[in-house]
Amino acid sequence: VKSIDRVHSTCPVCDSPIRPDVDSPVSTPILCTFRFRKPTPTHPKMTNIKSVLTKFYDEYTNNTPKKLKIVDAYLLYILLTGITQFVYCCLVGTFPFNSFLAGFICTVSCFVLGVCLRLQSNPQNKAQFFGISPERGFADFIFAHVILHLVVMNFIG
Repeated sequence: VKSIDRVHSTCPVCDSPIRPDVDSPVSTPILCTFRFRKPTPTHPKMTNIKSVLTKFYDEYTNNTPKKLKIVDAYLLYILLTGITQFVYCCLVGTFPFNSFLAGFICTVSCFVLGVCLRLQSNPQNKAQFFGISPERGFADFIFAHVILHLVVMNFIG
């Protein structure tokens, strides 16, 4: 147990104030209260993470256009589909390997095309996509999906 200056004493782990240990017979060692309690959601580090996530959610819901939220929902759906396919592959196997490979490649490709659509339709990215309207980006997205699904159907056999 270290003796720490009482004026500026904070825990190096949790940055909480450190209290003196009154039961100690030695001069006046100071102990962090963090070691004697279980971490709770009100702990400084947990509060910081919670406040960051709350601020992120509030900023997202208030400042993101509805069109981008729909694209984000599509991306979440595609991500969950890819995770489900991967877990199924790990648990059950890849017996019809061409089918699994075609489905997984299609999922990854759909996610990439969705991210491209989100980038092109985001109003903050108009400078990078000068001359490409959101409607043109959506038409490119649909055209690329048609080509992708034709290739996937051909690969399955």
